[in-house]
Amino acid sequence: MTIGIREIKAGMLALLIAAALCLQGARAGAAERGMLVVAGGCFWCVEADFEKVAGVIEAESGFAGGTVANPTYKQVTRGGTGHLEAVRITFDPARVSRADLLRLFLRTIDPTDAGGQFCDRGESYSTAIFVSDPAERVLAEEAIRAASAQLGQAVVTPVRTLDTFWPAGAYHQNYHKSSGIVLTRFGPQSKARAYQLYREACGRDARVRALWGGAAPFAGES
Repeated sequence: MTIGIREIKAGMLALLIAAALCLQGARAGAAERGMLVVAGGCFWCVEADFEKVAGVIEAESGFAGGTVANPTYKQVTRGGTGHLEAVRITFDPARVSRADLLRLFLRTIDPTDAGGQFCDRGESYSTAIFVSDPAERVLAEEAIRAASAQLGQAVVTPVRTLDTFWPAGAYHQNYHKSSGIVLTRFGPQSKARAYQLYREACGRDARVRALWGGAAPFAGES
């Protein structure tokens, strides 16, 4: 059967229309996504906590707040880069709001501790909320005031301007549920088990429960 020029043109037009619709849908999907970057001590723990939240699309471990481009984990934890361990939370605003995520975040950490978090000490383990515009800053400051009022003490978690978020290497992503084997003081363990042992030994959940009581959303669940 011979295909005429008219049929070829019609087919090409149909393909172009389909491609345009796909692109429009992709753009619409991207526009509907929100992004929040927070630092709450060990990024494995923050990632694990927020992956449980309905409406969160992805939680990605990485670094923010420093001056060194594309830093490594060793560089950041050694100090001197200015980076904090951070997590970039991608979410669906139709299912969970930025304000709700900020409220949850402050109740998963010790926002009264300026020297690190739990057993992890030093600048790279300190807390922060990163913002990209004045509206995000207002929401963050409101969340901090509410947390301070609930605790009855000062919250030292700062609001900082986000420059660049640098994703951590693949080794650190989804650490809390990885079956990869690592060597620990308890012998070879899966990453998931090593994470659980670390979280318990570090006292994260115990401190969060002591500080926030029933308002702690994830303590004891990981």
